[in-house]
Amino acid sequence: MLDIKLIRENAEKVKLGLKKRNFEIQLEELLGWDSERRQIISDMEKLQEKRNKSAEEVGKLKRSGQEPAPGLLEEMNKVRDQIQERERFLVVIEQKIEDFLLRVPNIPDDSVTVGKDAAENKVVRQFGEQKKFSFKPRPHWEIGENTGIIDFEAASKISGSRFALLKGQGCALERALISFMLETHLSRGYTEVFTPFLVNRESMRGTGQLPKFEEELFKCKDDELYLIPTAEVPVTNIHRGDMLEEKDLPKKYVSYSACFRREAGSYGKDTKGLIRNHQFNKVEIVKLVKPETSAAELESLLNDAEEVLKRLGLTYRVLELCTGDIGFSSSKTYDLEVWMPGENMWREISSCSNFKDFQARRMNTKVKYSDKKKDFVHTLNGSGVAVGRTFAAILENYQESDGSITIPEALKGYMKVDKIEARKK
Repeated sequence: MLDIKLIRENAEKVKLGLKKRNFEIQLEELLGWDSERRQIISDMEKLQEKRNKSAEEVGKLKRSGQEPAPGLLEEMNKVRDQIQERERFLVVIEQKIEDFLLRVPNIPDDSVTVGKDAAENKVVRQFGEQKKFSFKPRPHWEIGENTGIIDFEAASKISGSRFALLKGQGCALERALISFMLETHLSRGYTEVFTPFLVNRESMRGTGQLPKFEEELFKCKDDELYLIPTAEVPVTNIHRGDMLEEKDLPKKYVSYSACFRREAGSYGKDTKGLIRNHQFNKVEIVKLVKPETSAAELESLLNDAEEVLKRLGLTYRVLELCTGDIGFSSSKTYDLEVWMPGENMWREISSCSNFKDFQARRMNTKVKYSDKKKDFVHTLNGSGVAVGRTFAAILENYQESDGSITIPEALKGYMKVDKIEARKK
């Protein structure tokens, strides 16, 4: 959520920042409500001061044994009614302001390249070379079915499209990846948390999923609970409403979770394989930091996500997203894309973002400095990384000509095998 004071004092700058991300906005109505709100508060303060003086006068009269004049009591009641009336108006105005602000995206950081869409994203660096094969590499869904470790047909029978069922060594590989990712981030100073997969509306609103993305979420019919689309939601909301001490920052969390997304806007897109499923596993890294350190903390978080891919020996590249492609809540985002030789394309495997104080304002999460000054924290998160997409990348990058899959060195201690053999025909 943007700061209403920022909008009030820098309306044209806010408009320009939002225009860079293709979001046109008219602020006149909002600023009118804000002006009305401040006038109501000013009126209430004057009325309360008047009421306090009358109450003090009544108290003096009673202490001296005198009865207050009827007119004085009537005036007090009149002032009380006026205060209550303005309180009701204030609630309505503040709700209008909040509803408006909840639908406005974050302003891009000044360092973000101005661009219309994903075509203008900038490649920052690449790690590794695209692997060459002596045979035509196959896509991961074919490899998974041919080795018997993925059964899409059974998943479809059980649940419908965009689900996957893992079997045998496929289950072991999924578990190995989760454990490997968690332990990698633990070794880099993160604290592990395991959260509920169902969260309330306040949590979804706190990190920006609501009200903007309601159609993308799975919601329980009889309860005001939502299945999480990412562990970012429950982990960041651990500190909703908290006042954190400066000495306790940064807070660094890592969390495994299942994730659930309706993929409402992706009809006909990536219908095969593990890329765009309704349910998938992910390891998430989350930071709550002091505002003055958040730019550096984003670079550090990005390096932490990269470390997973480096240790797995996967070829990847880092993209800095332009203003027209960053997410609703983000101020700056890097994407990690892994090379998929079977599909002959790059696939996003992690998105690392700095939200600045956008989420913290929604959650009312602040830091208290040693000099007693208070400010909203900055929040950051990234996939560390998407487990299903990493599973797919390993199948495509480590496939052999005989249909088997070599296990990356980093996972052999978790898998207890060096290779997943192809099924005998």
